[in-house]
Amino acid sequence: MGKIIALANQKGGVGKTTTAINLAASLAALDKKILVVDADPQANASSGLGIDIRQIENSIYECIVDKVESADAIVPTEVPNLFVLPSHIDLVGAEIEMLNFDNREKVLKEILDQIKNDYDYILIDCSPSLGLITVNSLTAADSVIIPVQCEYFALEGISKLLNTIKIIKSKLNPDLEIEGFVLTMYDSRLRLANQIYDEVKKHFGDMVFTTVIQRNIKLSEAPSYGQPVLLYDPESKGSLNHIQLAKELIEKNK
Repeated sequence: MGKIIALANQKGGVGKTTTAINLAASLAALDKKILVVDADPQANASSGLGIDIRQIENSIYECIVDKVESADAIVPTEVPNLFVLPSHIDLVGAEIEMLNFDNREKVLKEILDQIKNDYDYILIDCSPSLGLITVNSLTAADSVIIPVQCEYFALEGISKLLNTIKIIKSKLNPDLEIEGFVLTMYDSRLRLANQIYDEVKKHFGDMVFTTVIQRNIKLSEAPSYGQPVLLYDPESKGSLNHIQLAKELIEKNK
């Protein structure tokens, strides 16, 4: 039975897509079969995994709007066991087109339910907003990973996201759980980073992953080569952090 995990935070620039790409690649390297669903019109998760979105015939947009089978849109990546349901800038328009749909909050759930058992984990990279596509992602998901950047405004906006999760739990997806908070862009030399870590830990306790994702230049460079950091520089801190995070996630779900 596969598990669907959404990576969400409506605050941009928190390392959400970076976490989605690299956690997915690390899980795949640990012999799990993984699908990344790129639910962000910017399509950064698709390009970060080496998919040229100008060349693809079908994307998540066609699955949602034109009812194209997900199997006809899923593409393999360079990493064995790792597949992508790519995104496209057209996805911006999908929110408007979906307004006339019956059960418009559950369109993505219906798409993913058909293929859920084909994968060990399906990771949804949500867009940094709380629009209809993100609502669809949270309705389709079993749990949510919330990346939190180690910086001054880190906790700002989390309350909004938690409120959205609460509403979705009460109205659309009663089984939705928080998988955990993962701290990103952590720099142990900065007192502020340690304060943020302590504060998040104080607020959310055991819901915070032990693994933190440290600031790492290789992690920033890898997407421009269309590769997860695991392929770009397997020995880098960024690569090792994500392998550790993947192991922690697998352990948690045993």
